[in-house]
Amino acid sequence: MRLALVSPYSYTYPGGVVRHVEALAQQFIAEGHDVRLIAPFDPDDRRARVTHRGARPQQREAPDYLISLGRSIGVPANGAVSNVSLVPSSVAVLERELRHGGYDVVHVHEPNGAAPAVFATETARVPLVGTFHTYSTGVANRIASGPIGLRRTYNKLHRRIAVSEAARWTAERFYGGRYRIVPNGVDLSAAPDEPKRRSEQLRLAFVGRAEERKGLPVLLRAFEALRGAGVDARLVVAGATLEEVEPYLLDAEGVEVLGRVSEEEKFRVLHEADLLCAPSLRGESFGMVLTEAFACGTPVVGSDIVGYRDVVRQGLDGVLVAPNDPATLGYALHELALDPARRERMSVAARERAERFSWHTVAGEVMETYEEAIELAADARAQSFAVRTGLRAADGQPVQPPVRLPSPEPLEPGAGRKRVLRIVRRAAVWGGAAAGAGLAALALQRIGLDSIGNALLAATPFWVVMSFALMCLSMLLRAESWHAILRAALPGVKVRRRDATRGVMVGVLMSATLPARLGEPSRALIVARRVGRVRERLPVVLGSIVSQTLLNLVALAILGSIMFGTVGLFKGHESALIVATLMPVLLIVLVLCAPALLRRGKPSRFVRVQQAMAKARGALVQVRRGLDVFRHPKLGIWAAFFQILAWAVQWLACYTLLVALGLGHVGVGAAAAVLFAVNVTAAVPATPSNIGVFQAACVAVLSAYGVGHTDGLAYGIILQAVEVATALALGMPALVREGMSWKDLRLRAIHSSPVELSVTRRRGRDAEAQV
Repeated sequence: MRLALVSPYSYTYPGGVVRHVEALAQQFIAEGHDVRLIAPFDPDDRRARVTHRGARPQQREAPDYLISLGRSIGVPANGAVSNVSLVPSSVAVLERELRHGGYDVVHVHEPNGAAPAVFATETARVPLVGTFHTYSTGVANRIASGPIGLRRTYNKLHRRIAVSEAARWTAERFYGGRYRIVPNGVDLSAAPDEPKRRSEQLRLAFVGRAEERKGLPVLLRAFEALRGAGVDARLVVAGATLEEVEPYLLDAEGVEVLGRVSEEEKFRVLHEADLLCAPSLRGESFGMVLTEAFACGTPVVGSDIVGYRDVVRQGLDGVLVAPNDPATLGYALHELALDPARRERMSVAARERAERFSWHTVAGEVMETYEEAIELAADARAQSFAVRTGLRAADGQPVQPPVRLPSPEPLEPGAGRKRVLRIVRRAAVWGGAAAGAGLAALALQRIGLDSIGNALLAATPFWVVMSFALMCLSMLLRAESWHAILRAALPGVKVRRRDATRGVMVGVLMSATLPARLGEPSRALIVARRVGRVRERLPVVLGSIVSQTLLNLVALAILGSIMFGTVGLFKGHESALIVATLMPVLLIVLVLCAPALLRRGKPSRFVRVQQAMAKARGALVQVRRGLDVFRHPKLGIWAAFFQILAWAVQWLACYTLLVALGLGHVGVGAAAAVLFAVNVTAAVPATPSNIGVFQAACVAVLSAYGVGHTDGLAYGIILQAVEVATALALGMPALVREGMSWKDLRLRAIHSSPVELSVTRRRGRDAEAQV
């Protein structure tokens, strides 16, 4: 039989679909069929790296059965990057091949993947089979599935295949039709033919790309916690380079990154591992690496997501845990680490399970589907105009429209409440954004763009530059203060001044460019990776930031006192000023005393409350270590002096900008009021650098000093411009010297929280459950 296997994905950027199509082609060729694999092919050159977001293609020889559709482009889709062909020339090549190839069957993989797959489905005039690989709930499927869109095109398929229940759910939900489940296959002969070697060390493997969707950051946090609980473990990462993995690493000890590996090397890694870790977060319709691990007799510890449930038999050949939960994953690994007999039983079951997915079995089911498609295409009714245009289904049955199916994802406890809260939160965000945009438009309409522009142009350049210089100086003074705090928090550890300075600069850059408060964890990571083991040092470094924050509260109390004193709002209510001044002191006392107040007492039936209190106490103990600077008079005075001096310099910078705009007559009290207001409103960042809120705070405060809205808004714009310029001027060089990209640092900050396994408490709960 002459077969055409059409794939929209690049042969040299192999993912699950490419490996599936390639193995299917080789199996059919081995059985004596004449097969052509039609897919994009990217050479390893600079152009390929540019069009694929820096990712290099694998250096693969093009087999003689491959017909190239030209180059592909990396396109973000479903939480990953799809390397698909989007150029018209690929369609032209495909059209010629389908017209003159003389194929008995055309098998289109991922018919909704890209232009070549859609074109082949639309125009092929031979028996047509489509395999759907994707599990997705995205809105793009709903847009593409309209009656005049892909839904009509898929009616031309004589037979439809889904690789899993998850893929069938997606296809039936959005495209309609009828699907036969034929899973992805695995080459059993590729697994090493030798018994697994026993080891006292727990050997873990991760195979896949370093994408957040694959869950590698979750696994790394769980692995660090596993080693922290006393388990001698080693993790081998295959399929990702060290440069790609490094942004997620807090502690590299025990982690071996192999980079891109050949098929032989991949199976060797899987064979040598005790467990395969597959912590994907979402978007997996099957997971071919799971069956490859089974072929090697390696059980799986993965995420309990819909695509993996078709492969793993819970507790028999693998363990599925809640996705995106490093603690739960760590506990599962810990339990298996202590039970080698259970791992051996699961290994035997995994080998047995692999037989279901052998390519011989899978290819036989696909060939049966081909034969059914040929019979259907031979029917005279299949040649009708309605079938050729997709108005009738080519499978000879009535058109089956999309069906609104219940979600295949398990309903978590409290899922309804979480969903309501998520909707309310999104509504609040969009409502706030709409309100802010409306108020901004109203303000611009009332004030006038010309007035604001004239006010900005009237600013004196010399004083603007002077304000910028003072802002830079204030950041350097903050770095000196933090250096003293770090020295007190990490006695016996050499903390270099340049590391603290670099951390502050990078933290300022992150706070200025992201809506979330990622500046603090970013600068903590910069220093923690320089002073020893990140896992051990990071909580203490974060605690030192709290010390600096308390000094900031003291400075804000001083600024508030100046503001309220100069504007006259507190006449007759001076006691309120005393309370505002004492608040930082009260917060310090609370931090120092809270661990003792939260100390665990008698067991309570409110387990979650106890757990929350235990976590809070542990965090506060670490934070209290960061407050050790106040126990060292010399370092404490040094830190407090430079931190308060930094605020004073920043205050002077704010006043200098008032002078630049000709508003110097309002006095230094107005500058103190502006600095107080913008820092208070920054506690809840709504946008990067709080754009909009920042300006509104400046207008509101300066109006109390008799400054008009036009000048107040112009001042807010130019003050924020100076602050952002300061962040970029200091932060970008620091980031370059750190040898990291902005994306790398962002990923580190998001996934920076270490995880600890309370093994004793876990065992106690398990024993109570057994009783």
